[in-house]
Amino acid sequence: MLRRGKGIELKSRGEVEAMRAAGLVVARALAEVTAHAKPGVSTGELDAIAEQVIRDAGAVPSFKGYHGFPASICASVNEKVVHGIPSPNEVLSAGDLLSVDCGAILDGWHGDSAVTIPVGEVAAADLALSEATKAAMWAGIEQVRAGNRLTDISHAIEQAVRAKAKADRADYGIIAEYGGHGIGSQMHMEPFLPNLGKPGRGPKLKVGMAIAVEPMLTLGSPETEELDDEWTVVTLDGSRAAHWEHTVAITEDGPWVLTDPEQ
Repeated sequence: MLRRGKGIELKSRGEVEAMRAAGLVVARALAEVTAHAKPGVSTGELDAIAEQVIRDAGAVPSFKGYHGFPASICASVNEKVVHGIPSPNEVLSAGDLLSVDCGAILDGWHGDSAVTIPVGEVAAADLALSEATKAAMWAGIEQVRAGNRLTDISHAIEQAVRAKAKADRADYGIIAEYGGHGIGSQMHMEPFLPNLGKPGRGPKLKVGMAIAVEPMLTLGSPETEELDDEWTVVTLDGSRAAHWEHTVAITEDGPWVLTDPEQ
């Protein structure tokens, strides 16, 4: 039975398990995309692969048609941060850094996840950027626990980025305009989750909530702009970007990463 806590959807254990099923569909789609993301392959081909996996599972791509978005995945190459539109004319080359965001609806429940994929031989700085983004995501996930406040997640992400930047001797930009979100019976729900900020603020987290944790980092300025297609977001300075995301449910035993098959 759905309930709402201060505008945030609360799910029963059975509903969270239904979200897990959707999350595993997304995980399979991203695994197939990762396996096929090689030089000479177009982002349009990757989109078709993801859609086939989703539909074969009896699910529906949640991105396709969402506010008019034309594809089943967002494919964001190099300076593209998020919401890149796949195209048969966009062919991957060795050295590209590809972020792929994917969502699926199964039996009315949503899963949402993103990965960053090195295409062929990629520069060490780009690999470090991706690893820093992934590490920040996991640091945030660790704080998706009942009793914490929403921005405890934000703060953990920011602190992880700062620590990685120091270790890597890099200056990673944390994109503030885009962030995580509640998820469940809809793809984007309350609350909005910033990827930086002070801890101890925002709504208290409760068992039954589900949140998509998704940091986005750049190798330069965090400033972005939207292209004329009204979807694709790129770094203003042309620096490369990375994006990682998992859907996470709050359980009595802690965070359950619904889009990670190993959880």
